[in-house]
Amino acid sequence: MAGKNKQQGKKDPNNKTAAQNRKARFNYFIEEVMEAGIVLTGTEVKSLRGGQASINESYAQVNGNEIFLVNAHIPEYTKSNAKWQHEVLRPRKLLLHKNQMNKLIGAVQRKGTTLIPLSIYFNNRGIAKVELGIATGKKQHDKRETEKKRDWQREKSRIMRDKG
Repeated sequence: MAGKNKQQGKKDPNNKTAAQNRKARFNYFIEEVMEAGIVLTGTEVKSLRGGQASINESYAQVNGNEIFLVNAHIPEYTKSNAKWQHEVLRPRKLLLHKNQMNKLIGAVQRKGTTLIPLSIYFNNRGIAKVELGIATGKKQHDKRETEKKRDWQREKSRIMRDKG
């Protein structure tokens, strides 16, 4: 049953979120969500645990038979020696099973589809994971429609709260 939750992109409530891309669901239609591991150095892990990372402008890129997280900003760990510091915007390799990787590579090759990181979090074993979404971009009218739906849901909940 735990494997089924991973495939649907549901996370354990005990997980600690290190970074979140809040605009992703507003700017893109998310077709499918997948969990991937990420290769990090020691200072990157410590910096992520501090919660100062940003993945708002990042995306995943296929390079040969590997997938890399590009443009993810993980700041330097301030309590470390300058000799051991990492590059802030370096590409980071994502760890996936071969069949997952083939599925993502096939999805990216379709027109208008991209891989967007939705969040970086630590699972209950303390391992950093990336939640990747297979996404297609929204047009301006789609974004307006999403905003109208959100406003209506908010207004509806206010009305229900006041009446009941």
